[in-house]
Amino acid sequence: MSAQHNTESNEVRFPEIPSGGRYELLIGGKRVPAQDGATFACVDPYENRDWGVVSSAGAEDVDRAVAAARAAFDGWRWTPQAQRTQILLRWAALIAEHAGELARIQVHENGKTITEMHTATLGVAGAASFYANLAANLHGETFESPAPDHRGWSMREPIGVIGAITPWNNPLLLLAWKLFPALAVGNTIVIKPSEVTPVSTLRLAELGVQAGVPDGVLNVVTGAGVTGRALAEHPGVDKLAFTGSTATGRAIALAGAQRFARVTLELGGKGPHLVFPDADLDLAVEGLLTGITAGTGQACNAGSRLLIHEQVYDTVTERLGKRLSELRIGDPLDPEVAIGPLASRPQLTKVLSYLDLARDEGHRLVTGGRRAAGSESLDRGLFVEPTLYADVDNHARLAQEEIFGPVGVAMSFSSDEEAVRLANDIPYGLTSGFWTKDVDRVHRLSSQLRSGVVWINTWRVGSFQLPFGGMKASGIGREGGLHALNAYTEEKAVWLGLH
Repeated sequence: MSAQHNTESNEVRFPEIPSGGRYELLIGGKRVPAQDGATFACVDPYENRDWGVVSSAGAEDVDRAVAAARAAFDGWRWTPQAQRTQILLRWAALIAEHAGELARIQVHENGKTITEMHTATLGVAGAASFYANLAANLHGETFESPAPDHRGWSMREPIGVIGAITPWNNPLLLLAWKLFPALAVGNTIVIKPSEVTPVSTLRLAELGVQAGVPDGVLNVVTGAGVTGRALAEHPGVDKLAFTGSTATGRAIALAGAQRFARVTLELGGKGPHLVFPDADLDLAVEGLLTGITAGTGQACNAGSRLLIHEQVYDTVTERLGKRLSELRIGDPLDPEVAIGPLASRPQLTKVLSYLDLARDEGHRLVTGGRRAAGSESLDRGLFVEPTLYADVDNHARLAQEEIFGPVGVAMSFSSDEEAVRLANDIPYGLTSGFWTKDVDRVHRLSSQLRSGVVWINTWRVGSFQLPFGGMKASGIGREGGLHALNAYTEEKAVWLGLH
């Protein structure tokens, strides 16, 4: 991995990653420091210690990156599609070859389990191949003109410079849904990764350069809110693609609206997870477990609002609480570990504040409810116990707000109508799901639940081949799927008069 670094290394857990490494911006094909020399440190959440020194881009650096992307646009736009496709396919092969390395960097940054990050990284390679090949088949439409002396057709063209602002919870996969459709059809891009997970994005970009992506087509500016704001407000950015919190997404939408920039926003979620009395309760309990704890609960597609029919409510909450208490917590590099640390110190503070709120409001605790402790690594790291609260009112903050930690809240319902009403009674509309054997209920509820994704007798299954996105406060637009290229192109109508 290219980095300027000193001789100190993290020889115990990440011997291949220099703990004192310096990671610079990627602008116009070159690694450069921030103009003012500002830097910040990454934090390993398991060790709870700093590692790496990363350049912190200011407005001047964002200017340079956008200018580089603009200068490269015409060359990349008119590169033959077959050539762009071959570059992306080479990049996909390099990602697959380096999947273990990329997964380990992400674990070092955000504490997700190595199993999850390795699977996600292979998904990045798959997305690169998928959109490279899909773009090779992009075409417009022709139609019969109502006027006999005219012909008409449509064509799709790249938008221009894309500004991609990405989150820390799954940094490369969620970037892939923006990066590869954008580049495949001829756009150039400036990426602002989360300040929690910048190094994995820089390494992914380095592999892109190695694959042959031309200078300026791919740029990375690392930093925190100031960097993201400069990119979102930059007049040279033609489209903004963002995954993150609803509050930040609202600010980005406003910034884009000021200049009519296109936006795609994949925002917060707090998925309702319904269990009906005819469900296979063994499978349902495991599904609820996944909904609460996958990614240590740090997922927009978490299923942490548990709506359980009154006939099976006590049974399900008791069994789920037992399963949560049995999960192994610890080093995310251990394949046997189910729960890693939270990704950052601010995130730990946030989740603990909700546990304090639950105590203050008197919610019934089934299991967990505190910072994990009892060993040197747990005491040191950013851990909370997998947690379940029962009998929570649907309008309580714990049931309405995105906690982004391994915390589930359970409530009961007595009818299908009540279940749907409770499920939809929330600002978010990203994911939902339910467990039942009733085929009629499958069809009725899948159309009544107000969310962009509905899972039935499963949870958190996904693919870049299907669209992903939300309704209501969960965002605008869709990522993934066969139509993702439409989000990164403008459609133009052309008329030809025959004389």
